[in-house]
This record gives sequence, structure tokens and C-alpha cells, in this order.
Amino acid sequence: MASVLFAASLTAGCSSSGGSGTLDVNKPVTITIWSGQDIAPEKVLEGLAKQFHALHPNVTVDLYPGAPTTDQLLPKLTAAFTSGDYPDISYTFGSWATELQESGRTLNLTDQVKAPSVKWDEFPPAARQTATPNGEVIGFPAVVDNIGLMYNKKLFQAAGLPYPTNDWTWAQFRAAAEKLTDPAKNIYGTAYSVSGSEDTTWHFWPLLWQEGGSILTPDNQKAAFDSPAGVSALTFLQQMAVDDKSVYLSQDDDKYADLFKSGLIGMIMTGPWQLADNVSAGLDYGVTYLPSFNGTSHQTISGPDVWTLFDHHDADRSYWSYQFAEWLTSAAIDPQFNLATGNLPLRSSEVTSPEFAAYAKEYPGTDVLEQNLQNATTARPTVPGYTGLSQAVGQAIAEVLQGQSTPQQALAQAAAQANVALKQGD
Repeated sequence: MASVLFAASLTAGCSSSGGSGTLDVNKPVTITIWSGQDIAPEKVLEGLAKQFHALHPNVTVDLYPGAPTTDQLLPKLTAAFTSGDYPDISYTFGSWATELQESGRTLNLTDQVKAPSVKWDEFPPAARQTATPNGEVIGFPAVVDNIGLMYNKKLFQAAGLPYPTNDWTWAQFRAAAEKLTDPAKNIYGTAYSVSGSEDTTWHFWPLLWQEGGSILTPDNQKAAFDSPAGVSALTFLQQMAVDDKSVYLSQDDDKYADLFKSGLIGMIMTGPWQLADNVSAGLDYGVTYLPSFNGTSHQTISGPDVWTLFDHHDADRSYWSYQFAEWLTSAAIDPQFNLATGNLPLRSSEVTSPEFAAYAKEYPGTDVLEQNLQNATTARPTVPGYTGLSQAVGQAIAEVLQGQSTPQQALAQAAAQANVALKQGD
């Protein structure tokens, strides 16, 4: 019955050109996947592809990285759309979702994921939003993360400060950062990247959202971050960096994390990717939610990636691409990929798995960051032009934190630049 229903849903999108419009689940078929992974996670995926083939011997899964780096997958996909040599599934950054959906090459999975067996609601809200550009589901979440607050217990003890909690406010954060800062020992209370990259920008978005602001106007056509909410959020960071001098201003996106694990920074806003480094450095650390401005909203940000599915107008390839993606992201299989490669589990139901229990024991704080996914309620925009918008905002933040501009002036200028990027789609 599932096969019949899926075939019916594909009828409108399949034609005789390039493949079959009639589904035959027993027919030999090959699906191609671009993984976008480094060597270690690629090996994990290769093993899972073999597992799937063992379950379905008529299905061959050809798995390739697709490009030297994940960043290069988008231009490769764009070129492949022209030649027709694009994959059935590709790992994609969430920020590309709208551009890919508007290419007309993606499969529409909106009806399929409504099936109770898919348990679509187990994915975090921001991940579901990212995979649904323009209201159309184009794939399954691939990796989910979020930003929490990590702190050095030893430095807090030395300063006579109580540890941060999930109920902390930004006022408490500021006060602690100022007390932790010790210029004589080159110790800073906290840190922020002023490289002007997306690392600079995406750490700002939770503060904007907590203050009630938005990145874009409701129609996604223009910038909205240059609002009183945006000015207030950036003013808070400015006061810490310029007035308190409690913020280590990192000129790249790596130095501040290295200093944190070395014991020279008291607190940083970071995510699950930091845990392994903390453990390997022997750091005695803790993890909490981000602080709140109003004492209630601890909203954070998630940067989910997506396994995007593409339409070759071939019912067999479409059917098995969907089956593989659903299987790979299921609660039974996902721990074998995401936990094995240092990521959070995709689904809420995975927290009861033995794999998660073992991982959380090895990397303390994992459970807090998994719970923090409930605070990632808003997705970053996936519109064309976000890259230019992000660069403009990142540069504005960097200028303000280094005392070169005011929040209002910098955000107004960034909004003007962002509107150009949004209009041009780059």
C-alpha cells in the first residue's frame, strides 16, 4: 500500500523522459548520493549504504563526497542541473534550501512526511522549517546543532562566583564576565569573533530574537534587523566589549575556542562541536542554555543541514531515494551516523537510546545541548541573498565591538547592503 501511495504522489512529477513513471519496487535501481563529508564520516556513510543494500539487494547506493569541500557542493549542483547529471540525494547546507527548491529540481515530500510512521515532529522545529522552503518539504534534516553557554568551572571558583544556570539572565552574564576578567593574567570573561564571518553573525541572531526582533521582513524581501530590538541587542555586546573590556575579540573563528579550552576565557557561546576539544584538553567545564533578556526566553539558534532529494522523473529512483533518506534519519539508524561523528541526535526519541547515553557520558553537556534544541524555535533564513546579508551584519558587529561605529549606524548601513544582496540574490 505504501508503494502504491508513493507512486500516486509521484505521477504528476514523472515523465517518460529520463526514466520510468511507473513504480516497480523489485526492479534493480541505482541511486547516487553526494555526501559532502570528510574522510571519517564518509566511511561511516559507506558502511550504512552497504547495510541498506543488504536490506534491499535490488538497490545500489553509489556514494561520493561530491566535491572537495561541502561549501563547493552548491556550485557543483548548479552546474549539474544544467547537464542533467545531478544526484538523487545530496547533503546540503540549510542556507541553500530556498535556492534549491526554486531550481525546480527537488522532490516535493510534503505529503510523504505527514505519514505517522515518519514521525516528522521528532525533528527539532528549526530543522523542519529549514527543510521546508516556501512551504515545500525537499528533504530530511541531516545534522542539527545549537548554541549554548559553556563555562570554565575552575575560573568561576577562583573568582568566587556561582556557576551559570539555565535560568541565567544576560545581566548576570555581563556581571560575571566583568568579574572573571583579569588583564594581568590575560584572562577574559567571554569572547566574540570579529572576523565578520557567519560565525560573527549567527551568534548575534539569538540576542536579536530574544529582544523581539527579526532578521527579515515578513515577506522575506528586506532586512529587518536594524530595528530597536537589533540596536538594543548590539548595544549590549558593545557595552561588554568597549565599556567593560571583558570580551576577547577574536580576529578569526578559531582562536577564542582554543583559548577557552586552554583556560584563558571564562565563558563562550558555542555548540556541540566544542565538546570533544574540551574533553581532550581535560577542561573542567559546564554547559547551560543561553542567558535571557527577559528571564523567560532562552531562544538559541540552530544551523541544520539537509539531505535534499532531487527529481529525475523516475518513479523507482524517487521511491528508493526517499526510502533511503527516511531510513538513514530514523531513530534506529541515525545514532550510527550522527553520534558516531560527534553530532547531536536528529530525533527527540533518540535520547533514550543506549548510544546517546554512552555519548553523553563521554562528552558531558551533550544532554543539555540536546534539550536546548527546544529553544531553537526560529530558523535562519534560507533565502537567496542571505550570504551577502550575513557578511554585511558580520562586518557591522565587528566594527561596533571594536569601537569603530555605533550600533544604530552600523546596523543601518548593514541593512542597506543586505537589501542589495537580497534583491540580487547573492
